[in-house]
Amino acid sequence: MKFTIVTPNKNGGRFLEEALRSVVSQREGGIDLEYIVIDGGSTDDSLGIIGRHEREISRIVSEPDRGPVSAINKGLRMASGEIVAWLNADDRYRPGALARVAETMTTHPRNALCFGACPIIDESGREIRRGITRFKEAFFPFSSRFTIQCLNYVSQPAMFFRRSALKVVGLLREDMVAAWDYEFLLRLWRQGGAALVPGCPLADFRRHSGSISTLRFAVQFKEEFEAAAADAGRFAPQTWIHWMVRWGIVGAYKLMSVSGENRRAS
Repeated sequence: MKFTIVTPNKNGGRFLEEALRSVVSQREGGIDLEYIVIDGGSTDDSLGIIGRHEREISRIVSEPDRGPVSAINKGLRMASGEIVAWLNADDRYRPGALARVAETMTTHPRNALCFGACPIIDESGREIRRGITRFKEAFFPFSSRFTIQCLNYVSQPAMFFRRSALKVVGLLREDMVAAWDYEFLLRLWRQGGAALVPGCPLADFRRHSGSISTLRFAVQFKEEFEAAAADAGRFAPQTWIHWMVRWGIVGAYKLMSVSGENRRAS
């Protein structure tokens, strides 16, 4: 089973080395890996970092683009693997993650995608916001198209999908600001549902001052609601559930932001 992993990057040198290593090290488990790195014309040390791993990267593109979604789509168009995913330059895979994904996708040949656990980490790599992670994981045993329309409990770094499904649903929407991954996930789900990769986490999602989830979380949850409503129907019960969950999560995020600011000020 061949994998294609795409990493989009622009001036992400701060965390890029760790992301690259976490991908190329997956080959140690015997994984057939095509690794594509799409750089948006970085002006920091990114190109030097990428150059150090040039022999381990299947294809490197460095040119101006229209942002992260454009870069991911560029990489997805090049993908030749049976299983595809993207890993942002500030996130990381856990050791042996792709081998576990291969096992799950082999065991569940009809599923269009799979996902697993994905803690949130800070700039230093320490786990944070454990409550949010546990809240998402509580939905894993009840995973279905209904529940994913009610709430996005799938963390993008731990999501993998079949290229055959990608060919049917098409690429990520470049007109969205922050929730393109969830809207894409909903389209994928229609092609055969999702399988859970059991056990320890597959990846870590890094939350920091420059991440989209930090800067644009209100927009993100607005777009997620609109995507769920379009997929389920404006008056479907899961749309109303998503609406209530959305405001609860936005409120919680605002409280955490204020609490964090107060701690920094004290």
